[in-house]
Amino acid sequence: MYDIQHESKGLVSHGVNACAGCGLELIARNTMEVLGENTIVVIPPGCGSLFSGYGAGAAMKLPGFQGNLENTAACAAGIRAALNAKGDKETTVLAFAGDGGTVDIGLQSLSGVMERRDKVLYICYDNEAYMNTGIQGSSSTPYQASTTTTPTGKPTERKSLMEIAIAHDIPYAATASIHNLRDFRRKVQKAKDTNGPSLIHIQTPCPTGWRYDPARSVELARLAVQTGAWILYEYENGKIKVNMKLKNLKSIEEYIKPQRRFRHLSQEDIEELQETVKKNYQRIMDRLEYMEGTV
Repeated sequence: MYDIQHESKGLVSHGVNACAGCGLELIARNTMEVLGENTIVVIPPGCGSLFSGYGAGAAMKLPGFQGNLENTAACAAGIRAALNAKGDKETTVLAFAGDGGTVDIGLQSLSGVMERRDKVLYICYDNEAYMNTGIQGSSSTPYQASTTTTPTGKPTERKSLMEIAIAHDIPYAATASIHNLRDFRRKVQKAKDTNGPSLIHIQTPCPTGWRYDPARSVELARLAVQTGAWILYEYENGKIKVNMKLKNLKSIEEYIKPQRRFRHLSQEDIEELQETVKKNYQRIMDRLEYMEGTV
C-alpha cells in the first residue's frame, strides 16, 4: 500500500491557478505523489502547462520542459533514450498531455513510442475538448456535446484511445476516473513499474468547458462511470480486466443535465443519446469480455 507520507509529498505547489473545480489538479497531485522525485515530466501547451510553468515560474519541483503540442511522446522518447545511454533505467519519464495533444495532433508520436516499446509513462488527462484555447471540439469530445466548433453538438462519437493502445499490444494501458483516486493511484504505480510503454487515459471534468457548478466535478465523474459514458478497465500483458461491471446503467440524463454543453438537446435527442451510450457500452463490454475469456 502506498504511504501518503512518502518523501515526494509536496512536489506540486499549494497555489496553482487552475480553474475552480478542475479535475486536472487532483490528477497532477496524485500522479506526482505516486511517481516521486525521480521523475522527468514532459507537458505540452495546454491546461497541464499550468504545472510545467510559464515565464520564470513553475508549479512542480520536478525537472522537465514544455515541448510542442504534437511531440510530447517524441520528446519523452528522446529523454528515455538519453537516460538509457547513461545506464539509468530507474528514472521515470512521464508524458502528461490532454486529449487534443494526444488523440488528435499527438497521436502519431505516441504511436511511435508504443510501436518501439519505449519505457515511457503516458497520461492523457481528457477534458474532452481543447479547453485551454477556447473550448474547440477534439476527437475525444463526446457525441452531441456542444463546443465552440460544434455549437449544435458534435455529430460523431469519440475516438477510442484505449482500443488504439490495445491494437499496439503495449504491456499496460488503463482508463481511470477522478471519482476513484485509489484506483487511479494503483494504476499509476502499475504503469510506473511496467517495462515498456504504458498509458493511462483519465477522464477530467472541466467546469469551464462542460459548463457546470465547479462543486460537482467528482459527482459528474462518478456519474460518467455509472451511466456507461466512461468505462473503467485495464489491459495488462495481453489480458483484459474490467474494473467495474454494471448490471444496470443509470440514465444518461442524470449525467448530462448539470452540464450546459448538452442543454441544446431535445428530449428526442436525449433518448437517442441514451441508446447510443448503451450500444457503445455493450459493444465495448462484449469485446472486453471476449478478450478476457480468450486471451
